[in-house]
Amino acid sequence: MTVTDAPARLRAEHLDQAFGIGERRPRLSWLLPSGSAVQVAYRLAADSGDTGWVSSPDSVLVPWPFPPLGSAERVTVRVAVRTDLGESPWSEALRVETGLLDAADWDGVASWVAPVEDEVVSPAGQRPAYELRGFVTVDRPVARARLYATAHGLYEVFLGGVRAGDLELTPGFTQYDQRLQAQAYDVTGLLSSGMTSITVLLSDGWWRGQVGALRSFDQWGSRTAFLGQLRIVFRDGTTAVTGTGPSWQSRPSHVLAADLIEGQRTDLRRAGGGDWRPVQPGPDGHGFDRLVWSPAPPVRRVEELRPVSVTRVSADRQVVDLGQNINGWVRLSGLGTGLGTGLGLGPAGTEVTLTHGEWLDEDGDVTVEHLRPALPFLPHPLMAGQVDTVIADGLTGGFEPRHTTHGFQYVRVDGHPADLSPDAVTGVVVHTDMRRAGWFACSDDRVNRFHAAAVWSFRGNACDIPTDCPTRERAGWTADWQLFVPAAAFLYDVAGFSAKWLRDLVAGQWDNGVVSNMAPLPRSEGRHGPVGGWHGSAGWGDAAVIVPWELYRAYGDTRILDEHWASMSAWLGYVERAAADGRHPDRAARSAAPLAHERYLWDTGFQFGEWKVPGEEITDMAAYQASDRGHVSTAYFFRSALLASKIARVLGKSGEADRYAELAARVRDAWQREFIGADGTIRPDDQPTLVRALAFGLVPDGVRERTADRLVDLIRAADTHLRTGFLSTPYLLSVLADHGHADVAYELLLRDTPPSWLTMIDRGATTVWESWEGIDAHGRPYDSLNHYSKGAVIDFLHRYTAGIRLTDSPAYRSFVVEPVPGGGLTSASAAHESPYGRIESSWDITAGRMTIAVRVPPGTTATVVADGTETTVGPGSYEFTVPQPDHRTG
Repeated sequence: MTVTDAPARLRAEHLDQAFGIGERRPRLSWLLPSGSAVQVAYRLAADSGDTGWVSSPDSVLVPWPFPPLGSAERVTVRVAVRTDLGESPWSEALRVETGLLDAADWDGVASWVAPVEDEVVSPAGQRPAYELRGFVTVDRPVARARLYATAHGLYEVFLGGVRAGDLELTPGFTQYDQRLQAQAYDVTGLLSSGMTSITVLLSDGWWRGQVGALRSFDQWGSRTAFLGQLRIVFRDGTTAVTGTGPSWQSRPSHVLAADLIEGQRTDLRRAGGGDWRPVQPGPDGHGFDRLVWSPAPPVRRVEELRPVSVTRVSADRQVVDLGQNINGWVRLSGLGTGLGTGLGLGPAGTEVTLTHGEWLDEDGDVTVEHLRPALPFLPHPLMAGQVDTVIADGLTGGFEPRHTTHGFQYVRVDGHPADLSPDAVTGVVVHTDMRRAGWFACSDDRVNRFHAAAVWSFRGNACDIPTDCPTRERAGWTADWQLFVPAAAFLYDVAGFSAKWLRDLVAGQWDNGVVSNMAPLPRSEGRHGPVGGWHGSAGWGDAAVIVPWELYRAYGDTRILDEHWASMSAWLGYVERAAADGRHPDRAARSAAPLAHERYLWDTGFQFGEWKVPGEEITDMAAYQASDRGHVSTAYFFRSALLASKIARVLGKSGEADRYAELAARVRDAWQREFIGADGTIRPDDQPTLVRALAFGLVPDGVRERTADRLVDLIRAADTHLRTGFLSTPYLLSVLADHGHADVAYELLLRDTPPSWLTMIDRGATTVWESWEGIDAHGRPYDSLNHYSKGAVIDFLHRYTAGIRLTDSPAYRSFVVEPVPGGGLTSASAAHESPYGRIESSWDITAGRMTIAVRVPPGTTATVVADGTETTVGPGSYEFTVPQPDHRTG
């Protein structure tokens, strides 16, 4: 018997589009035919052969069975399966094509070329973009053509005046001194008979533009450069390869200034003008061994938004409201001279300035003061940036600043001579083009709006790296991502996105094992910069262990664990030495000689601690650092050691698994001896410490219930408000629900006075704020209004409200569905596109009865928990009706 359906969504590694990849043996995954329950065998076919039938239930990250791929090699792969329904047809074909995989592929073919610049280089943030140009001649029909490119800076490439591809902000942000990404483009359709120009627009980007909170520049070099190679296969079977070199030319472009933070200034009158001059040689040393291919999807323009309003606030100023805080830019349409329709920019020489911000002041104008970095050691005040300017040429019909990016909902438009129509302004959403994988909804609209705000906040901070905010810093802070990655992996396929970032984290790791606070790490913020002593903090450095583990849980990827095992071990080695060799002054004052357990207390070095606790104002960083936060750092020491033991077990490293398990036990014992009193009370007696102790498993079984009850007492003492900071807030609601206090969890979730999540929604947030009162009661903004870390709590909505939970079986091969209703909600639903297929859980309460609907994808099993009864089911759709649960416990 042959099933009707074929396997679906065949992919290589985690990519649906496997073009220009860097893996010689890409692993393959597919979804089983609908209606099937289990796979018993699979068969893979490629240009190089056929595996025949392989007896195996595996359909996720299956090893490449064919000869390893070479550079620029293209193969077509199909899969067929045998399931309980029978033998399937072949799947649709997946085309897999590699990039240039060896340094030798570049050497002798292409060389780095740099534009000719003025002897006096403009200040950072005000440097122009340059055009570089070469030519290729085609004298016979082309079968296939590929352009491979990268840059020191940001680049766009055009063939015959037509842009190649749709990738943005290439080559992306990496630890450039060790890793520089290259991109591949299919340019077959852009080559014509005869001579074709290849033109590149090249700007500073992260390479030498301003980066981070310090707005440092020239971090990896003081010059921009471009490297490109064109490979053509002709229909007669011959090939031609050419690349950048001394024959190329350069000139200043019409982009007078381009900076990722300051913005872009464009004079359309200068487009296509200026004299070409021979390029300069690129950087000394080829550096081809640094070139890599990203495992992540590329950054693209993924969505467009029309304004909800355009308001004139003065004679020469209008304000555009997109209705949503985004990362990206604005495209202006109709920049010709006609003003009658409200679409024209004005006559040649008209200057229009766009200032991007997240909020409006009391006059309805865009305000950006809260986005200015305010660090005490900066040599001078810094501007908020995010300003684009365009000067009309009287002819060009549109403007789109693709060499910068902004975080904004509102745009102040100065200098436009006509009333802007909403059709003339488009908000362009720009971020890594990840596949959406998760959804949630419930009967409370405010909760839905908060969930949507958290999703948008992640989208605004997923621009090639996971950033803290898309405005002020745009830095890849490590703690932000380790806190949010479980929620992110439910919402989107973040496997490749995270794998790329982890490689930058490892590239920036210090020789003593310290993990820096951000990845990539600008040199000015590294070991020898003004904040060099701030690295290696608990919760931040632990991302080296936590993120790979969460990716393994979500995607079943053991390779990510193996690839980063050395980094995890180095980090834990640093922590273990710091604990053994250091001692906080308060403990030295307590006893001259350290107590035996103190060897496993990590209480020295720079520690951010809980960070951003409501009501905790840090005015003196030195004094803050002098206080003992060993209860935080030692807790993370325990958690990472325990995870390392689990990871070693997965990797078959039994000796190291045993060693880390013993280390974790000793650290746990030390934490308990130091921070649990003889009467079972925990010190410090505050919400963050109790949440973390319960979440990490630091509390002995005999006092867990009492500890959870004390946490509730502290919450009630704060008028049923949270007092958790950066590190413990994501765990708060789950900890309460796990210990019989789901009612309190929902009370906190639905609280509408600060500090609370719904205060943000009630005050107009469309993304999650950095501070609990990002907008105060008087409408004044503070700090970033797009900072996703506090939004990590939506994981509670996925795992508890809707009830879809991971187990020890990774990638949802087996999972639990156990809804925990509360808060007056009468219904909720969630769906997740797991590596094996779509999981769904929904429930509604009517007349004292709760009906739960569950969908289980092929190749998996689910344990449904309802009314205290566990039922294990295989693939299919199911419905359960039980009495309405007690509102206090779910």
